[in-house]
Amino acid sequence: MHFPSQRKSSVPAARNEVIRASFAAHYAENMPGLIRFVMRYGATPYEAADAAQGAYIEAFRVWHLLTCPAAWLRKVAFRQYLRQAPRPQEELTDEVPDRPAFSCPLEKVVLKDEETQVYEALAQLPMRQRQVIAWHLDGFSTNEIAEVLEMRPPAVRQNLARARAQLKQVLGLAPGTPGGAQ
Repeated sequence: MHFPSQRKSSVPAARNEVIRASFAAHYAENMPGLIRFVMRYGATPYEAADAAQGAYIEAFRVWHLLTCPAAWLRKVAFRQYLRQAPRPQEELTDEVPDRPAFSCPLEKVVLKDEETQVYEALAQLPMRQRQVIAWHLDGFSTNEIAEVLEMRPPAVRQNLARARAQLKQVLGLAPGTPGGAQ
């Protein structure tokens, strides 16, 4: 029985159990990686988590239409991060709870000292180099990066090479040393 005051969800994923399960599985497996992706742009873990969560909220509405959710989520999460305006510092009056009542995706993004140094080095790169290296570190090919960032593949390769060279310099690695932005 359907009452006039009850509205059906306009989000297909909310009505379809298979789509919901697919979305939930993707979220559980890929949320920490998406947070790390946004952190590569210079976001704090909390800013990155907010941006990633916002991207997944938008993705839920169109999940049934996405053909490449990994790339789509990265684009949207980056835009969410850019939209986050610096907020003025507020004086907190209530006590901060020890732990949230839900499972926080940040628990899965614990950085080691070496990773922290790499993220700090990434923050020193020009934005275009950060974009290219962030996509590269998430396993996207040069052609895929070029398509997503609307660049030519040679420009992607050039920015990637410059980013690697600068990262090696900032991290104190010799130019011929393997590692760095691998």
